[in-house]
Amino acid sequence: MSITRRALVGLAGVAACEVALAGCSDGPSDDAVGDRATIDKAQSVGAMEDYGVGVTFKATEPVEFSLMYRDHTNYPVQDDWSFFRHLKDDHNVTFSRTDIPMADFDQKKSLLIGSGEATDIISSTYGGSETQFISGGTILPVSSYFHYMPHFQQKIQDWGLQEDLENKRQADGGIYHLPGLREVPDVQYSVVIREDMWERAGLAEDPATWDEFQQQLQQVQEANPEIDYAMSDRWTDSRTLGSLLNVMAVNYGTSAGWGYANTHYDESAGAYVFTGATEEYRELVSYAAGLIAAGTLDPEVTQNDDQAVQKFISGRTAAISGNTQTLVEYRTKFADADKGDVPIRLLSIPGGPDGSNLPSGRFTSGLLISSKAAEQPYFKALLQLVDWLYYSDEGLEFAQWGVEGETFTRGSDGTRVLNEDIAWSSINAGAPKLLNADYGYSNGVFLVANGSSKDLVLSMMTEEIADWTERQLDGKEQLPTAPAAQLDEIELEQTSLLQTQLSDAVQAATAEFITGQRSVVDDWDAYVAEAESLGADQLIGTINAALERTQN
Repeated sequence: MSITRRALVGLAGVAACEVALAGCSDGPSDDAVGDRATIDKAQSVGAMEDYGVGVTFKATEPVEFSLMYRDHTNYPVQDDWSFFRHLKDDHNVTFSRTDIPMADFDQKKSLLIGSGEATDIISSTYGGSETQFISGGTILPVSSYFHYMPHFQQKIQDWGLQEDLENKRQADGGIYHLPGLREVPDVQYSVVIREDMWERAGLAEDPATWDEFQQQLQQVQEANPEIDYAMSDRWTDSRTLGSLLNVMAVNYGTSAGWGYANTHYDESAGAYVFTGATEEYRELVSYAAGLIAAGTLDPEVTQNDDQAVQKFISGRTAAISGNTQTLVEYRTKFADADKGDVPIRLLSIPGGPDGSNLPSGRFTSGLLISSKAAEQPYFKALLQLVDWLYYSDEGLEFAQWGVEGETFTRGSDGTRVLNEDIAWSSINAGAPKLLNADYGYSNGVFLVANGSSKDLVLSMMTEEIADWTERQLDGKEQLPTAPAAQLDEIELEQTSLLQTQLSDAVQAATAEFITGQRSVVDDWDAYVAEAESLGADQLIGTINAALERTQN
């Protein structure tokens, strides 16, 4: 996998982005934001004096940290989980948890932080969402304490993430969000196909490009006259063709679907442009509209998941969006429907006009730390625990796999093998126990969005999925992260409304173009004019002014 520089996707001012905000923090009194702060002995209770890279963290006396816990519906938190037991017995750490149901987590998290009632550790937080709290001084500029986190610093260095980390600095110089780190890009989504229907069309190879995919859909449609459409897509109820367009966009030099952002960094121009008005976005939308016009893609692009999956399972369609987890889901549904062993596979991601790429960025959801935590007697021990659990090889393995001899065994070659009575994703499917629900491991609160080493990521995959993942990583180029535009508080406020109304307008027009309600040929200029009337030029002007200020 290599790095290529073309036009870069820039995320500015939307919830999923890494936007910088100028704020005035009321952080710890001994800290000038962005500088190295010193932790006094009074805040070092339980901390290890010899803690460093390769050292297992164990508090020198029992410590309890408060934790804002996102309670996932698929694995409701249990006090007697093996994870909590071993953290207490082996590391002298317990948590005083504030458990919040997943559906309410973001809202209640914001209320607690905004009111100054946040816990020491604030889990399951995506970069960009911290900006709203910086001026209030309720969250810690954790960059002032990176020197107390040796494993975090080592991973940043070894995995070449220095530039990405610097891109997270706010206008005051501080970094407030501790991201999950990935050694390699996260690649999961593509298109799942019925191999038998593809073979009936004389097709054995994955399409190298999206144009070839379009041709294959046509051949499959003709060779299987009993189907309604060659493809009917899922994950379309929140954003039209959300997954499919997102997967395609990186090879069209734009962003779309789930990953749509109003701002797109054009490296040749050294500036941001309005994504929804670019020629690259138009080309992508035209492609999707062409699939529907040709009768190969189901025009029901706002159907719910159950409808789309049922069409695939019943044999009415030959392809559907999927990922490395849904292969198990589809196979199970085929079996439950007495369809037998229907051959399916996940296509390698096709290339496009902009090459064969993987998205930029290897940061995932992570943590915030409350400013009040720096006043606690155990503050230094808290940083050491976070550093060990989320960033050391040992801590990451513990959070992912559990404890050797209890949840897994290790072969002579080092290969980890999950106990036969424990299931995780596609491993040991149908086993009576679940690694996350019954033991607390592979839990998104403690293993941030599977942010981890390549070895650990691949270790939790079946051979089929690991091979597919390796092919994507080896055969594609990762785009670098676009430069951050550090918006000040007033600019962020001014652009917030623009971001929302422009994004809504683009999504509505995208659906109309794709389904043929509007013509990409005849109505595109009018659509661009509509975007300009809603403030597209104003948004881009503000972003580029902030970018110029940031870089100078």
